[in-house]
Amino acid sequence: WDNADFSRGVGTTYYQEFSTLNTAKPPFVLDVEAKVRRYLRSSYSAVWTLKITWEKAPAYAARTDTRKTVTYQAVLTTDGFRSYILMLYQDGGMQWDYTRLTSTNVLIGYT
Repeated sequence: WDNADFSRGVGTTYYQEFSTLNTAKPPFVLDVEAKVRRYLRSSYSAVWTLKITWEKAPAYAARTDTRKTVTYQAVLTTDGFRSYILMLYQDGGMQWDYTRLTSTNVLIGYT
C-alpha cells in the first residue's frame, strides 16, 4: 500500500478500533467473525478488531493523475490467541492503471 499518494489532497485514510472484550459487539465485528468462521471453518470470537480504510486513494505519483482512485480496507482481528487480516477492495478490485505506476512489480495483498 505504499504506492498510494495523498500528497495532492485527494483521498483520505482513517481507522476504527473495536475492543470487544466483555462488551456488546457491533454489527461490523459480528460480520468479521462470520467471515473468519466461513473462510476458515473454525470457531472464532473477536476480542479486538481494527478497520483501516484508504478512501479514494490515488496511485503514486498523484502529481500526474488524481482521477483514478480506489477504496480499500484492511481489517485486523484477534481472539487473543489467533490473529487474522481481511483485505477488502471496492467492487471490481484495484482500479489503478498499473502500466502508469513507477514500479512494474505490482502485488495486491501481502506475502
